[in-house]
Amino acid sequence: MIRLIGYLFGVGTVVALLAAGAVAIYVGDLSKDLPDYEVLSRYEPPVTTRVHASDGALMAEFARERRLYLPIQAIPDLVKAAFLSAEDKNFYKHPGVDVSGLARAVVTNFRNAGSGRNKVGASTITQQVAKNFLLTSKQTYERKIREAILAFRIEQAYSKDRILELYLNEIFFGLGSYGIAGAALSYYDKSVNELSLAEIAYLAALPKGPTNYHPFKKTDRAIERRNWVIDRMIENGYVSLEDGEKSKALPLGVRPRARGTKLFAAEYFTEEVRRDILGRYGEDALYEGGLSVRATIDPNLQVIARRALQNGLMKYDTLRGYRGPVTSVNVSDDWGVPLGDVKGMIDVPEWKLAVVLQSSEQGLSIGLKPGREISGALKEERENATIAADDMKWAFRYRKDGKRVKAKSPAEVLKPGDVVYAEKKSEGEGWLLRQPPEISGGLVAMDPHTGRVLAMAGGFSYAESEFNRATQAYRQPGSSFKPIVYAAALDNGYTPASVVLDAPITIRTGNQVWQPKNYGGKSAGPSTLRLGIERSRNLMTVRLAKDMGMKLVAEYAERFGIYDDMLPVLAMSLGSGETTVMRMVSAFSVMANGGKQIRPSIIDRIQDRYGRTVFKHDDRGCDGCVAESWVGQEEPEFVDNREQVLDPMTAYQITSMMEGVVKRGTATTVSELGRPIAGKTGTTNDEKDAWFVGYTTDLVVGVYMGFDTPRPMGRGSTGGGLAAPIFKEFVSEALGSKPPVEFRVPNGMNLIAINRKTGMRAAAGSPGVIMEAFKPGTGPADSYWVIGLDEEELRERAQTISPQANRAIVRGSGGLY
Repeated sequence: MIRLIGYLFGVGTVVALLAAGAVAIYVGDLSKDLPDYEVLSRYEPPVTTRVHASDGALMAEFARERRLYLPIQAIPDLVKAAFLSAEDKNFYKHPGVDVSGLARAVVTNFRNAGSGRNKVGASTITQQVAKNFLLTSKQTYERKIREAILAFRIEQAYSKDRILELYLNEIFFGLGSYGIAGAALSYYDKSVNELSLAEIAYLAALPKGPTNYHPFKKTDRAIERRNWVIDRMIENGYVSLEDGEKSKALPLGVRPRARGTKLFAAEYFTEEVRRDILGRYGEDALYEGGLSVRATIDPNLQVIARRALQNGLMKYDTLRGYRGPVTSVNVSDDWGVPLGDVKGMIDVPEWKLAVVLQSSEQGLSIGLKPGREISGALKEERENATIAADDMKWAFRYRKDGKRVKAKSPAEVLKPGDVVYAEKKSEGEGWLLRQPPEISGGLVAMDPHTGRVLAMAGGFSYAESEFNRATQAYRQPGSSFKPIVYAAALDNGYTPASVVLDAPITIRTGNQVWQPKNYGGKSAGPSTLRLGIERSRNLMTVRLAKDMGMKLVAEYAERFGIYDDMLPVLAMSLGSGETTVMRMVSAFSVMANGGKQIRPSIIDRIQDRYGRTVFKHDDRGCDGCVAESWVGQEEPEFVDNREQVLDPMTAYQITSMMEGVVKRGTATTVSELGRPIAGKTGTTNDEKDAWFVGYTTDLVVGVYMGFDTPRPMGRGSTGGGLAAPIFKEFVSEALGSKPPVEFRVPNGMNLIAINRKTGMRAAAGSPGVIMEAFKPGTGPADSYWVIGLDEEELRERAQTISPQANRAIVRGSGGLY
């Protein structure tokens, strides 16, 4: 018997040794091609790129995986406790694999066999790190063994805190969020430090299966799982029974973080920033690089800019009548359901979609579009309102079958089921009928000294059209280009008092004949450059450009950044080449800042995920700014390394001349602001585009209006009538009560009294006399000379103008010619 037992023992030992050897060989074979766990030391997960405004307000986030990386020291202890309780309570005790937990899982799964219950897992946090970072999610024994081997190795190479840090920053929580910081924002719009016990427990419940515990689709299961986590935290001594029971009684309270632009009215600006980063660094850096971007936008100015542009577009649009409803829906049953499916302009929150329920002579009875619950479900409440006939009279002119018709009552304009936009009246009860303008426009506000774009409006509504008319719409600037022509002249020997003939001119190019005209068709004869720009004289501008040569004009236009390669033909002197609002504002900034070239920028600074600055718009040097201590040295100064592209005196001369545009010329409405402003209007052929670009000492603003598909806006639709009022509204609010600041006169500039019509020296204080700015060595002409007055042209003109006008030009009047 003893011999038999010994025999069996020996056989068992041999079998055990063989089995152990086989297992060792098998495990050794699996270990040969294991992934390199040292990559964890170089872990750089995809992280959300965040964009902030100049005041620090969050503008936008861009990410494929919505993650913000948090070091373990920044994660609250209660958050760690929740995940340890839910996933691995022995985490700080086991060597990578929890043998006791594994045994419990085996026993539990054996007992539950055939019951239909899900199998209980026993993976430690370290094993999950190995699986998530280094292996696949295949449910095989081979993968589990490899996972365990890697877990042992990871535990030997890294501290427990480092492993927990990797885990909490990598795991998927649902709603597109990764990592605990991203989950806190996505589910509760909070930082991890602001989370309550109930919120922490719910987030700790999610890694097992975010879809299984969806806050809205599977609310009961989510609460059950959250409460289970709280019970484990009580059991492990992390929270008291009283606090735990209070938290278990609370609802989930999930409030998903809104996607898209976070800053009101900044959609166009945000998209421009996104495209800028994309162009600089590519998609991976934008959506995974964790960049920290500081934009140049001033949130207050941005709101003002959008409102001013919207008001200007609406004013033009409403004067041209109503174009009809957005769509029509069935109102015989619950009108809220079909109305809830109609997409509105979410970036114009003051406008609400509404459906007409009744239409009569007194007005409209409307139902407002129902809101939505946090879950996305349509709310049950229905809200009715009214639009009085007096509050929609502008719509009595409407289009029917392509023709304009005038109605006598609201019932002729709209019928039940028509979907419209309505806005609550600012004073009194009731609502106003609205419609999105068909016309579009753009506005840019810039600091002329730095090129920082402070505000940008690219259209009425980004939700309606993502096309940015401030940066993407290439349109003819018309007469707003003329200051470039005049600046080139002033920089090359001409003065504001130089006299140019304002009279019909014929330009022959090969077999083609071009006869430009002034707006309105009239001409004023010989006039000074100042009068030419104040009255926006086309004929004078063409003669001036012809006199100095279009190659010179093209050089200045390219130097100012309006065009990259301008065709040097005379028609371009009247702004017939296409450019953008951003480029025009940049060009005017050169004249506003004293002739320094600027680089327009919508981004101040970009930092990588480690806080290192990888881009900075302000590249001025300052050696003394990094001194370690103060020892009586001179105050440090920035080195202005910008190129001087225009003589400072020329910049002041053209500025002074454009002040005249505001005081006496085509933009007199702007003079009502009561502060020094220089600017220029622009109107293209057939009134297809309307411009105004103007500036104070520290702010340049450009405005453009026109249809996306160019077509006439109607007679009288000029830059002074459409664009200048938008500029005026913006500047009025933007500068508010700030004191007016005069444009600085450069040292050495001579101010001489001249007759503003003839350009000749005159006695100060006399009627029609102004103080004109002249550079040293220049002044009013001693004798009267008219640029463009030659005999050949006079003979041509004698055939087309009246004898009286011809005699006045040829013979002169009073010895002036």
